[in-house]
Amino acid sequence: MRPLAVIGNVNVDLILGPADPWPTPGTEIMVDYDELRVGGSAGNAALTWEGLGLDFQIAANIGNDQFGEWLRQGFGAHARRWPVSPMGTTLSVGITHPSGERTFFTTRGHIGALSWPEVVATLDTERLKGGIVILCGSFLTDALIAQYDALFDWAAANDIQVALDTGWPIDGWTDANRAKARKWLSRCHLALFNEVETTRLATSVEPAEAARKLKALMPKDAIVVVKRGPDGALAVGSDDQLVSVPAPLVTVADTIGAGDVFNAAFLAALAGGQTLEHSLASGVRVASMAISTVPRRYDGQALQTIPEEAP
Repeated sequence: MRPLAVIGNVNVDLILGPADPWPTPGTEIMVDYDELRVGGSAGNAALTWEGLGLDFQIAANIGNDQFGEWLRQGFGAHARRWPVSPMGTTLSVGITHPSGERTFFTTRGHIGALSWPEVVATLDTERLKGGIVILCGSFLTDALIAQYDALFDWAAANDIQVALDTGWPIDGWTDANRAKARKWLSRCHLALFNEVETTRLATSVEPAEAARKLKALMPKDAIVVVKRGPDGALAVGSDDQLVSVPAPLVTVADTIGAGDVFNAAFLAALAGGQTLEHSLASGVRVASMAISTVPRRYDGQALQTIPEEAP
């Protein structure tokens, strides 16, 4: 299996809800559920790999407060070399709605201070050669994105493929943000966006057409994946063929981090030599289990090869 790593945002998530209707300003409501947990796109992906029993590396930073130490403890040996930034830890408060969707309120905190020298000092480059790295939270890691060229040069020099999941820009898909993401994609071999992000970035209404437009910006053998929630996922493969898989019908408990879970499971299957279709199906099945279980569980069997049906 090819080695795996994730680079990006790890923060604290406080989940509350469900809230319906949205409270009037100046009032207070009671909710039935609360959970304090590790969050951030990079954190969610790493926890998925851990839940699947896989080896991985993670490069992130923490703030200089009790939340930062709590995050480090949560990742054990994987966080041993994480740098401590001289500021408070980033905190996201997620308010869930009865539909399973959520609204986030996030502080800037420490994640914007993560730098490329800190990232490369955290990772064991020799062990990552020939592997895959997920690059997460691009529009939140300000210091790091200013040094993305050095990151991409490092990846190319070590035969490491970069999978990009920028997340939603705080100020939306402005022309400037589109230009940034398109430039990053030109150096990436995998794109992992949800349906709305894909269509907004590509300025195309139809997801498959949008995926093809993004692929045209990338290296010839690139793969573009579109995560479609309850509609499953589709991808345009390195051979330019369209592949699509459905999602199982599940009772949703918590959709937070669903796309990050998909990313981790999809790339784990791909790194294990599975086909694009099987890798998509693995991502969908693992994410479907994660969003329908409390506490969250991951379906490790989804990464295994699906036996062919008897004729």
